[in-house]
Amino acid sequence: MFVRFLIFLIVIVLVELYFLQAIKTISIDYTPGKKKILLWIVYSLAGFNILLALVSLFYPPPEWNNFFRFISAAGLILLICKLIGCTFLLIDDLIRLSRWIAGLFKSTPKEAIEGSADHISRLKFLSYVAITFTVIPAVSFLYGMIKGAYKYRIHKVKVSSPNLPDAFEGFKIVQLSDIHSGSFMSSEPLVKAFNIVLEQKPDIIFFTGDLVNNESIETEPHLDAYKMLKAPYGVYSTLGNHDYGDYKQWDSDADKKANLEALKDVHAKSGWRLLMNEHVPIEKDGQKIALLGIENWGGNLRFPRYGKLENAHAGTEGYPYKILLSHDPSHWDVQVSQEKKYNDIDLTLSGHTHGMQFGIEIPGFKWSPVQYIYKHWAGLYKQDNQYLYVNRGLGFLGYPGRLGIWPEITVIELTKKA
Repeated sequence: MFVRFLIFLIVIVLVELYFLQAIKTISIDYTPGKKKILLWIVYSLAGFNILLALVSLFYPPPEWNNFFRFISAAGLILLICKLIGCTFLLIDDLIRLSRWIAGLFKSTPKEAIEGSADHISRLKFLSYVAITFTVIPAVSFLYGMIKGAYKYRIHKVKVSSPNLPDAFEGFKIVQLSDIHSGSFMSSEPLVKAFNIVLEQKPDIIFFTGDLVNNESIETEPHLDAYKMLKAPYGVYSTLGNHDYGDYKQWDSDADKKANLEALKDVHAKSGWRLLMNEHVPIEKDGQKIALLGIENWGGNLRFPRYGKLENAHAGTEGYPYKILLSHDPSHWDVQVSQEKKYNDIDLTLSGHTHGMQFGIEIPGFKWSPVQYIYKHWAGLYKQDNQYLYVNRGLGFLGYPGRLGIWPEITVIELTKKA
């Protein structure tokens, strides 16, 4: 543990020293006052990162509260961006090293080896490049933490099927997913998001898992906010991979089980009907559709498979239209759309991917690194007569922000029209 920390600390110090050289290079022509201010800012940020590393040795980051996690994430982002920027300075050092080595084997004027005036010009240029490629990503990711994490976006889609009963024409669903309550420093952002949900006047609300990061205790400050979610046909929910507490070291299995039971109780106290490998009828004007909900079932990356679709599906033969809530979209890839006995599930709603909280979405183009892991990662997909919608998530985890892939509130309108 200490050795790993020492290596990490050495990396931080080297990166900070390397970046400092770039700052000194570009500020060589600045006025003394301007240069002093710039260097003090750089020294302060470097000291901040080194101090965070030292604190983490005695007080592990997993035990930090949300505020200090936010601060540490900002420091880590700055460090990574500096590391990216410093690669351009490394180019110059490698050029100089190669010239120096070449000079050992042949008679070359010292000025030519060191590059003379050209060397200084190149070094200053690369220093500007290094700082540019540090500042732009850093500002972008910091924006994602301060603003992007709460830049809620409504995604409206229509899902058509001839199987839909006439009474459900225009039936409006709002889907939320991946709240990750422990990542929020207050309930204010959740209240803001839930007010947007209520403004959509949904007929029914679905939550597709990951209410917490690890522990049920994360929900305590937000219980009143959860209770805001109400709809004429109810609020239904499922569990996600984080809800089981699998990523925390528990003192005993009993503590882990008690945590899960407490989380189930939170769903009930919030007025949400938690579906655990079962189905319920949704009735409107004498006509019914089936709502199935299963526990988390991961199709890749070795996520646990707690879900039992066979249990939820049993007894739904008489329903003309079926909706499945399943947290992980890879479940649809592996089982729902592949096994013939489940091809009567018309619409599956998932979340889980977060769109990796980073990417590009513009009309006609959508990209995120998560697409190299998940075939279906954001938005509406169709195979034969079956639909899958993957919600981008409302909260955040790991990186405490979002950039390009904004938090999502999904509004789905059911229709018979093609």
